[in-house]
Amino acid sequence: MTTRNPSNRRTAASLFVVAGCMVGLSFAAVPLYRIFCQVTGFGGTPLRADIINERVLDETINVRFDASTESKMPWVFKPVQKDMDIRIGETGLAFYSAHNPTDRPIAGTAVFNVTPFKIGPYFVKIDCFCFTEQVLQPGETVDMPVTFYVDPGIRDDRSTDEVKGLTLSYTFYETDLPEGYITAARGDAKAEKSVN
Repeated sequence: MTTRNPSNRRTAASLFVVAGCMVGLSFAAVPLYRIFCQVTGFGGTPLRADIINERVLDETINVRFDASTESKMPWVFKPVQKDMDIRIGETGLAFYSAHNPTDRPIAGTAVFNVTPFKIGPYFVKIDCFCFTEQVLQPGETVDMPVTFYVDPGIRDDRSTDEVKGLTLSYTFYETDLPEGYITAARGDAKAEKSVN
């Protein structure tokens, strides 16, 4: 009969705990990275504000709008306007159009960034369709707004002196329908069966 060494058990238990922590951190990495980017503007992630900027410069900057969908997302998604010239610090309003060409409701979430990346900390969103999940019914088309401004602090940063324009990009990904929509869809199907 063999006896197990208590130190082997402690080592095994320690490794099990470390492995569990690593798995937990891997699930938390994406949300934590997203929060980090939103707070710092890292990787071209625009900042978020609840109030309108009051300092407006006489200088304008060109904002271009870009849209795409993940390969499995069936929506047709595009900017309503190609670009706009806006004064630095002025509040701008732009629209993106989304169309669901399918015969089923589809939920989507948009991820976004600004290029060049060093502009991220100066591009501030006040309100945006990307802050919440969007659901489009079969055949539905919607225009979705984004309200933003370019922080005047951009002109206090020597590394952005040469920047005369930026691109705001969104990519929509299909997500699971919210529970309410799933229940409603099941209810509609049951109603159709009871009629037939």
